[in-house]
Amino acid sequence: MSLILIFLIGGGVILISGLRIAQEFERGVLFRLGRYIRLRGPGLYWIIPLGIERVVTVDIRTRTVSAEQQETITRDSVTVKLNAVLWYRVVDASKSVIAVKDAGSAVYQLALTGLRNIIGQHDLDEVLQERDKINGLLQQGIAGSTTACGLEVERFEMKDVKLPEAMQQVMAMQAEAIHEKRARIIKAEAELEASQKLSLAALQMTENPAALELRRFQMIAEVGAENNSTTVLMIPSDFVTLAKSLSEYLHDRHPKT
Repeated sequence: MSLILIFLIGGGVILISGLRIAQEFERGVLFRLGRYIRLRGPGLYWIIPLGIERVVTVDIRTRTVSAEQQETITRDSVTVKLNAVLWYRVVDASKSVIAVKDAGSAVYQLALTGLRNIIGQHDLDEVLQERDKINGLLQQGIAGSTTACGLEVERFEMKDVKLPEAMQQVMAMQAEAIHEKRARIIKAEAELEASQKLSLAALQMTENPAALELRRFQMIAEVGAENNSTTVLMIPSDFVTLAKSLSEYLHDRHPKT
């Protein structure tokens, strides 16, 4: 009786030892005598114990990897140092175990290689000003290779770009020159617009002498408000017009020889 009890207890222990629990974010890759069978989980499942079946648990959550600083050369021969961040997740747990020994290390090395290749195909201005485009190319560049490993690259973005000190000074001088150019253009446009307005005002005053007189009174009021001791002699605009007409008449009657 005791022998039967021992066998029953031993059998129960063996059966219990085959129980496994996979979390909602885990999948179990099941092997039987070294051959892949199927995926198990999430939840409770059972495998044949005593080494007949073996399970490799894979985390399918999104992982974030910060790529170490890379020094590479752009297409226009500028050496830059940059960091990048990679987001990826396992979409096929069986491939991630069978197709590659270390899926995380593989995708990391692919990311570093793709980063250097993409940066080398673009000029410095494109790297600095078109980051969205570069990030899209980075993701596309390694997407095909990671799919074969059962992985999906969700995002791959440049984090920081460091330039040589000499290049920073050159870019600062270039930016200053651009700002100065814009300021001069704006000033020239303002002067042109002001001259056009003044020409239009002068034309209107020429056609309407009363407007000229009103402007003169306004000017006198402004001068009087600032300098009360200033004496202003008012000469009607008709006198000026008469004097101009008289001068033209005398010039026509007595031209210079």
